[in-house]
Amino acid sequence: MVRYSKLPFRLLVRDYNVDVVYTPMMLAHEFVRSQVARDSDFTTSSLERQPTADGREHVLIAQFASAGPEDFARAAELIAPWVDGVDLNCGCPQSWAAKEAIGCSLMEHPDIVAEMVRAAKARLSPSKSVSVKIRVHKDLTQTVRWVQMVERAGVDYITIHGRTRSQRSSTPPDYEAIRMLKQHINVPIIANGDAYTLADVQKIAQLTNADGVMAARGLLENPALFAGFDATSADSVRRFMGHAVRCPMPFPLVLHHVGEMSGRMKGMGKRERKRLTACADLVDLVDFVEDKWGVDEAHSSAANTNGC
Repeated sequence: MVRYSKLPFRLLVRDYNVDVVYTPMMLAHEFVRSQVARDSDFTTSSLERQPTADGREHVLIAQFASAGPEDFARAAELIAPWVDGVDLNCGCPQSWAAKEAIGCSLMEHPDIVAEMVRAAKARLSPSKSVSVKIRVHKDLTQTVRWVQMVERAGVDYITIHGRTRSQRSSTPPDYEAIRMLKQHINVPIIANGDAYTLADVQKIAQLTNADGVMAARGLLENPALFAGFDATSADSVRRFMGHAVRCPMPFPLVLHHVGEMSGRMKGMGKRERKRLTACADLVDLVDFVEDKWGVDEAHSSAANTNGC
């Protein structure tokens, strides 16, 4: 996700049965060249590395967009001490990405992607993974050749979004395509596309035979979906605000997250949504959340002792 998976949101979803979390997609050439970009794009905390209450450890993956091996490998090397692996985004369909020769444009250049995978693997310790996220071609034989070339380069796993680069999110994902590709790939695959509930996740896993299922837009709307919640709870919103206060990020992103999470919650009519969008800063938003859903006492007390 571009912009919307920064530290407070990652801390939130780790409480709801998410096993692997990703940073927002970062531009490797900016990350390598600018300390300002690094500080803006990536923050972490000891909280992110602690096991959850039920003892589960989480995997943190840094996702980059890159057009060349040197930038990707150098970015991977710089961020390696704080993450468990790096992921190369070859699936972003936005027009600006195509102009930069990143994202979906790389689906036409498996040789370059293979070079990037090899370069990153050479810079990282064997304990760090290097993965790619892709979309499918109209001609799946082209996708088979693509993934096999990248697999020979040493990629550790592949995430497959079941749409072509030109298909909008309103187009149903092609789960059968993912299932077919699975038969030609030896490394683990993760299926992506339209996971909005735990029932969706289970259906996608069954239809694709994938080793895992990724959610993006569904997780923005309901951070607790992997824990079996069909809609966002007040607890999720309160927890998120606690993380956002402790680990600040730009206020427009905080407001966007609360807007996404509360979109389908009961009691959020036009009046409440107008009040939400009118919040001018974090103080206004905290007041709104406390008035609407109360205070998260457990995480408020924890905030006094566990800062970012």
